[in-house]
Amino acid sequence: MLADTLLLFPGAGGDCSHRTLVALEDGLAGETTVARRDFPYRKKRKGPPDRAPKLIEAVRDEAAALRAAGADSLVLGGRSMGGRMCSMAVAHGLAASGLLLLSYPLHPPGKPDKLRVDHFAEIDVPCLFISGDRDPFGTRAELADAVAAITHPVRLEWLDGQRHDPKGCDETIVEIVTDWLGRL
Repeated sequence: MLADTLLLFPGAGGDCSHRTLVALEDGLAGETTVARRDFPYRKKRKGPPDRAPKLIEAVRDEAAALRAAGADSLVLGGRSMGGRMCSMAVAHGLAASGLLLLSYPLHPPGKPDKLRVDHFAEIDVPCLFISGDRDPFGTRAELADAVAAITHPVRLEWLDGQRHDPKGCDETIVEIVTDWLGRL
């Protein structure tokens, strides 16, 4: 059975109309409700992303609103920074059935010593990571090493020849996500 609700957030430079998030909503229609949401700074249409505590609060608020509206099995996630903030919210105690992490920004490009994974050991739900195998935000080996800290099931999927914003892969991403949601 697929999760009844999937809450998705975009990366730092995008919004909830990102083609992959829309493709997931379209591809899961009739099976899972997909709620695409923007962070507050994006809704204001100005400035850089807010700091992590404010972004995590937005994830918590959106999840609470979906639960109040009847969502039972809620999977959180998103692209890049959006997925990262969802993973941090779960690590800080937000209940979820799983995490979908598209192009997780393991570290800034060219700075593998600045890992963004201190919270991984606190993640207590199944996770699906989907990344391009040429993503400058983290290599296969770096991500495999990092996710070893997560004690719940982790699935890693790689998109051949793709970078941080995979192109022409939305159908494949939808298939992978549909299969994973069906196994939760």
